[in-house]
Amino acid sequence: MSRHAVRFRVWAPAVDGLAVRVRGRDHPLEDDGEGWRVAEVPGAGHGDRYAFVLPGGETRPDPASRRQPDGVHGPSQIFDPARHAWRNGGFTGRALEELVFYELHVGTFTPEGTLDAAAERLPGLVELGVTCVQLMPLQPFPGDRNWGYDGVAPYAVHEAYGGPAALQRFVDRAHGLGLAVCLDVVYNHLGPEGNYLAAFAPYFTDRHHTLWGDGLDFDGPGAGVVRRFMIGAAVQWVRDFRVDVLRLDATHAIQDGAPRHLVAELCEAVHDVGRRAGRRVHVVAENDENDRKVLDPPPEGWGCSAVWADDLHHALHALVTGEGGKFLADFGRKEDVAAALAGGFVYQGQRSAFRGRPHGTPTRGLAPARFVTCAQNHDQVGNRPRGERLSTLVPWEALYPISTLVLLGSGTPLLFMGEEYGETRPFLYFTSHSDPGLAKAVSEGRKAEFIAEGVEAVPDPQAEETFLRSRLAPRRDGRHGELLAHYRRCLALRRRHLPAIAARWPEVTLDGAAVTLRRPGLLVRANLGAAPAGGLGPWSVELREG
Repeated sequence: MSRHAVRFRVWAPAVDGLAVRVRGRDHPLEDDGEGWRVAEVPGAGHGDRYAFVLPGGETRPDPASRRQPDGVHGPSQIFDPARHAWRNGGFTGRALEELVFYELHVGTFTPEGTLDAAAERLPGLVELGVTCVQLMPLQPFPGDRNWGYDGVAPYAVHEAYGGPAALQRFVDRAHGLGLAVCLDVVYNHLGPEGNYLAAFAPYFTDRHHTLWGDGLDFDGPGAGVVRRFMIGAAVQWVRDFRVDVLRLDATHAIQDGAPRHLVAELCEAVHDVGRRAGRRVHVVAENDENDRKVLDPPPEGWGCSAVWADDLHHALHALVTGEGGKFLADFGRKEDVAAALAGGFVYQGQRSAFRGRPHGTPTRGLAPARFVTCAQNHDQVGNRPRGERLSTLVPWEALYPISTLVLLGSGTPLLFMGEEYGETRPFLYFTSHSDPGLAKAVSEGRKAEFIAEGVEAVPDPQAEETFLRSRLAPRRDGRHGELLAHYRRCLALRRRHLPAIAARWPEVTLDGAAVTLRRPGLLVRANLGAAPAGGLGPWSVELREG
């Protein structure tokens, strides 16, 4: 793109007679070889809306659109990321060991539900002790209410959040405060509404299947273009928006039989961008297989910086709440908590009752920081029928030992927005699909899923009230302020003792429900029970330096 012309290019090997419509005029696209269609349009530039025109006259947004100002069904808009004048360009990222993630959903984090409003809250997160803000997916989705995992434009930012320029402002503001920014991205599927990729090219194949239909074709005859399409999206977040960390959603669901897995190729590409810019860039994978291949270097592994390690959450949650359904059936003993704290994965090859087979791989030789741990996250809260947070499931006093073991435990801690002061509002599953059939299927499907499990009165994902109930209501008074002070104290201790925490796994011992972590210079003791244990009172914590 120049000041006087824009070159439009789209992969459409089976579509002849394709045109691009800019400012009401259609410009035919020419064959550029290997299925690519191109046209250079004089006078086009930043801010112009455009759409591709199919032979029958229907218009479709650009598969690689950077902005969808009128939603996922409307035209695309030219966006030039170079127009942003970076004020804090000297920020070079954070070392993995320094990261403390704070996961937030832009739409419910503030009453305004925008990136600009969220940016105003960043100083408070710095005061808390957070070092990296993790944004749930920002890619455009139908309507204005969604978790973001139904996104359909991998290169764009949802307009209701402020669009791509707002993301640049957010990252710039965060960097000015010393905060890294992590973006949650989804490359295992696209959402069902507004997904027009198949109109242009064979991005999908019936050889792979997902809950949303055919899977992305990362290993077929045209896989090279599909792979570059997704990897290019990841690269642009790091290069043009200066995102420091990418969190890859459900990498176990990326179906790729190629000799080199897509995630390994993506890691190399974004790390290369970081190296050339003199920045520390990390890739964190969600993967439920407890497989160290995610972390091991190529060629055997994928080379991710870290992995979401849910075993500590499962162990703590099952022990304290007594819940044991589904995957929690593998947990519930205090020994599981100790195993997670001492080695990242509880299951390192032993048989899983939930899966009915051996599960996991050994973690020997892997640093503790490479395991992202939490007491709560969007999945573990929002996938409950009524979206209850831990603050409403356990005695209030239990929040202290649970949070202590996460914040001063072995892994890289992640907080879910609001947990630091004990938010009691739920975080529910919400959508705003405009397709009546899809909206009905989502509402009825979720209701049927939980009724089958004996749960009645499940909130309707499509109802605006479901979304509004999920919006944070921050409190700093009374017990909420006391819990917040505890989080700040733990994170301050973590900073002071970071070399010892990052160096090795702690020595973990059990005395009844009391868990003790020993490191040079720091002793952490937490009673996870309602009765005295190990010299500690119910639900109490002891922190000792020296």
